[in-house]
Amino acid sequence: MGTWTDLAKECARAARDALRLDASVSPVAVVLGSGLGGFADELASARSVAFAELPGLPRATVLGHAGRFVFGDLAGVPVLAQQGRLHGYEGHDAATVAFPARVLGVLGARALVLTNAAGAVNPQLHPGDLMRITDHVNLSGRNPLVGPNEPDLGPRFPDVSRAYTPDLAEALERAARETGIELRSGVYAHFLGPSYETPAEVRMARTLGADAVGMSTVPEVIVAAHQSGPCCAISCITNHAAGIADKPLTHAEVVAVAKQVEGRFSQLLRAFLPHATAAVPARKPLA
Repeated sequence: MGTWTDLAKECARAARDALRLDASVSPVAVVLGSGLGGFADELASARSVAFAELPGLPRATVLGHAGRFVFGDLAGVPVLAQQGRLHGYEGHDAATVAFPARVLGVLGARALVLTNAAGAVNPQLHPGDLMRITDHVNLSGRNPLVGPNEPDLGPRFPDVSRAYTPDLAEALERAARETGIELRSGVYAHFLGPSYETPAEVRMARTLGADAVGMSTVPEVIVAAHQSGPCCAISCITNHAAGIADKPLTHAEVVAVAKQVEGRFSQLLRAFLPHATAAVPARKPLA
């Protein structure tokens, strides 16, 4: 295997050919988490390619994660959707988990919009809520930038204090106001999984300032910051976390609640896309 830079460029070229994506197009990239993949079905003139058909990308194995890229148009905006993602608990290191986000950046995505299903640790949040992530706490013990730095992608010590781009945050809030959709905001804590958090871990996360917990998203945010890519993230609150919930947690329930929210979620994203393209400039691809 070559460097992550070489592999990301190779994967990006293969994805561009498979999706017939013109190099002059700078799409909004949307990563769709558990139960939220149906948004990609709304894209007009859609073309898709599975992770397994691209170099360096393992198959997605988790229920609710199709594991493919879909390119099309929505609300007059070119969109590159990632249906499903990779997770550390599947056996991948953090750099592999974040690799699809690397590829989206190399393809010239003007913005990276990350979504996930999350458990509420803030008692003011409830299943069905949508929460804009304002910041995160990485409790996984892993970072996708560990190892030699690759300067073509970004600096050795990237600043992540503004990893969640303020202009995109305002675009999300504006879309929420226009659609009348309540958009909460809060801090997301990332655990490795696949076991759900213990009640003590949930209390710890809350003490550290987290409002929701989950098993994804943070590695992708870190590589977006490393590549100086504009980024925002939305959690679909699907359950109360352990110690708050009064029943055992199951992934099937997580996917089911996300499916119930999918209509509001898609409506919010449709309204957001034009504002996102106005908020951040187009980016040139690296390959």
